[in-house]
Amino acid sequence: MRQLLPVFDSHFHIIDRRFPLTPNQGYLPDDFTCEQYLARTSSFNLKGGAVVSGSFQALDQEYLVDALGKLGPGFVGVTQLPATVSDGELLRLDKAGVRAVRFNLKRGGSEGVEHLEQMARRVHELAGWHVELYVDSRDLGDLKETLAGLPAVSIDHLGLAKEGFGTLLWLVERGVRVKATGFGRVDFDVKSALKEICAANPAALMFGTDRPSTRAPRPYRDEDLTLVLDALGEEQGRKALYDNAVAFYRP
Repeated sequence: MRQLLPVFDSHFHIIDRRFPLTPNQGYLPDDFTCEQYLARTSSFNLKGGAVVSGSFQALDQEYLVDALGKLGPGFVGVTQLPATVSDGELLRLDKAGVRAVRFNLKRGGSEGVEHLEQMARRVHELAGWHVELYVDSRDLGDLKETLAGLPAVSIDHLGLAKEGFGTLLWLVERGVRVKATGFGRVDFDVKSALKEICAANPAALMFGTDRPSTRAPRPYRDEDLTLVLDALGEEQGRKALYDNAVAFYRP
């Protein structure tokens, strides 16, 4: 039964005003607590996931450590860090369950892209982390050679734009992972895109809900999960829903 397939939610946000929030382009989201998240995902067989720091959380780490403590085993964190972060802080966060650094090139709030290569290599060597990019695929051209040479990279929301999709596929063929998330944010046919990415590299796709879908033109709905299975079939769909992300994040 499809609803019994395990799911690792590779991309969602926890928003808790007990911790610092920073307006981004004048925007602050409503709270979305761990309890709310778990209630919203009760319709499928959730086995873990990745809490992702948003632009509005800037460089705060304590909300993430708190959320990971509440969500428990199987859940990991994706954070935003300054290039000056100490080795000790990286290892503290690793122990808490953080597994990646995010560069938010779309909305800001993270370290600048000029630090991407140095940080990607440093966190991978020290703790085995990868880097994640929220980036419009139309902006990947100048970055593609750098990204292809990094130890481990993922790109959010299918790259967002049809115009740069060819560059995204070029990166997928070279080992870059892609989050099957934010279907209401993209300007192309999602089902076709999923098939093309999977054909280029069956290990690339990682499903996520993107809850609570902050600023998305169309928020996540459970039909998005069904769409992944319809596009890929059950064997490849299971990889996208669970296996690929678990291998990548090593929760």
